[in-house]
Amino acid sequence: MVDPAALQLEKTSLGAATCAAPTFSRFEFWPTWLMYVPVVGLWLCLALRHRCARLPFMANPAFPLSGMMGASKARILRAAAPSAEAAILPWLLHRSGDSVAGLLQRCAAADIPFPMVVKPDVGCRGSGVKLVRDETALAAVLSAWPLGMPLMVQRCSQLRREVGVFWLRLPGHSRGRIVSLTEKETPTVVGDGQRTLGQLVAADARAGQVQHLYRERNAAHWQRVLALGERHDLVFSASHCRGAVFRDLRQAITPALEARMQELLGSVAGFHYGRLDVKYADTDALARGEGLEIIEINGASSEAIHIWDARTTVGQALATLCWQYRTLFRIGAALQRQGQQAPAWSAIRQALRREFADRRHHPATD
Repeated sequence: MVDPAALQLEKTSLGAATCAAPTFSRFEFWPTWLMYVPVVGLWLCLALRHRCARLPFMANPAFPLSGMMGASKARILRAAAPSAEAAILPWLLHRSGDSVAGLLQRCAAADIPFPMVVKPDVGCRGSGVKLVRDETALAAVLSAWPLGMPLMVQRCSQLRREVGVFWLRLPGHSRGRIVSLTEKETPTVVGDGQRTLGQLVAADARAGQVQHLYRERNAAHWQRVLALGERHDLVFSASHCRGAVFRDLRQAITPALEARMQELLGSVAGFHYGRLDVKYADTDALARGEGLEIIEINGASSEAIHIWDARTTVGQALATLCWQYRTLFRIGAALQRQGQQAPAWSAIRQALRREFADRRHHPATD
């Protein structure tokens, strides 16, 4: 049995709430590979210590390769049923090239109206996520994918607020806990009746410094003057690398919220470590754990995304990433002692090749 105290994620100090938050952290938009160089070194050291480099791929037996790579969103959501099914936004699988009329009939039966979300069944960091508002747009989006590509079609939540909830339940323990909670804010600009969308973005303290994240997906509106009070969402997908803003909410973790996560996930055999993307109505509802809508469940590749809060230092972020992979190795080692076998390297290579090959076909994210 793993000692819970050994895996405690420390809450790093991010400064008093009255202090003005910086617009960016120094490392926020560094290349991903650069942030993970220390993790690779740690992985090699832990592999030598545990005499197995594949332990992280064992941490979630309910998911193929623990959800580390090449993971089907549909398979993970199915594994979370039936305990979490009532909270998961309705979804179905569709293969590109299949009948659009048939898909519409299935959507009607599954209570998935327009607007709906279409995204690749295998993918990460918001890649290929499309907001589809009508039948014409649906046909256009589906035609952009290679024939036979598995796609997830999901109801679009009417709740505007979203959090990433990082959940940890150790082997041999019936109860889990939330170790990270992060607000995922999609930036919005408000028109003044005088300036174009591009000018409004350029004038924003944060968005103006990363205009390249917003210009392409808003090209049709970039030169348009927004009416006084008109709100325009710059992105739909709440992914940091697409331009969403992440804010550390660990101080908002409550016993009621943890109890609700326990109800949803505590009985999911073989799920020990991962992050849920969850929609909620307001801070009071989140604190009570009420009215939560699960979009996705991510496995071993999940990040405790509070590290992308602009107040986080690079040292704090790297410490958290290293904590995550030490935790994965410890969970994998505990399960190995119980008799679980590590996956073959060939299976890992195949999943990695598939994920990279599929990603080349993803359309621009909304």
